[in-house]
Amino acid sequence: MTNDKSIADAGEYRSGQPIIRTIGIADLRDALVKGFADFKAVPTHLIFLCVIYPIVLLIFARASAGYEVLPLVFPILAGYTLIGPFVATGMYELSRRRELGLETSRMHAFDVFRSQSIFAILVLGIFLMVIYFVWLMAAQAIYGQIFGSWVPSTIAEFTEQVLDTPSGWKLIVVGSCVGFLFAVVVFAQSVVSFPMLLDRNVGIMTAIVTSVRAVLANPLTMAVWGFVVAGVLLIGSLPFFVGLAIALPVLGHATWHVYRKVVEF
Repeated sequence: MTNDKSIADAGEYRSGQPIIRTIGIADLRDALVKGFADFKAVPTHLIFLCVIYPIVLLIFARASAGYEVLPLVFPILAGYTLIGPFVATGMYELSRRRELGLETSRMHAFDVFRSQSIFAILVLGIFLMVIYFVWLMAAQAIYGQIFGSWVPSTIAEFTEQVLDTPSGWKLIVVGSCVGFLFAVVVFAQSVVSFPMLLDRNVGIMTAIVTSVRAVLANPLTMAVWGFVVAGVLLIGSLPFFVGLAIALPVLGHATWHVYRKVVEF
């Protein structure tokens, strides 16, 4: 169960600042269970298939046309998690409606566009998109520093260079470390900010600061949640990304419940 102990003092509560609860691993497990229940009640995998597969097919079509884009395929797909909190906003809305006992259907996922905070949500979403493109530029720069102007002639050659050479190992280590830093920054700022903007009439900075406070108040639990999200997305992407059509909405629903457990007004 959620520990009702708060890190906020009475003065913060009276001033309208949200209270941050401390939560544990059991709360994350419960959030996942509730998130899966929300998904079963309102399956949205078809929506995500319609979003995922055109992007995936476009990337691979471009890669097959010219292998110079091949080194960016993994950063493009891995970096998709950076904008995941924005993409999942519709799932937060469905979980919110279901929690309130309101009518729920797939189309209600688009009710977010009628939210009083839609401008703030879009601005924060654009901010994540900017970070995403900065990540892609960083990934390209790292590749250029290690491999120079070398362009693989086949997918097999590229795979061999990455997995079976010191330069490839360096690319994996450096790229993973830099990607991890990007992920931490985005996670801290967005783990509860998007659900909060949808749930409450607050400003962008209030939402971001609250998200950072939630992470700082629950460093171990939030770190575990971050690894759970990354792990589920990795597993979902293995069978030619088809699993993402389930993994993304379930994680979106579960994130709503994490927000409800950690933030109190």
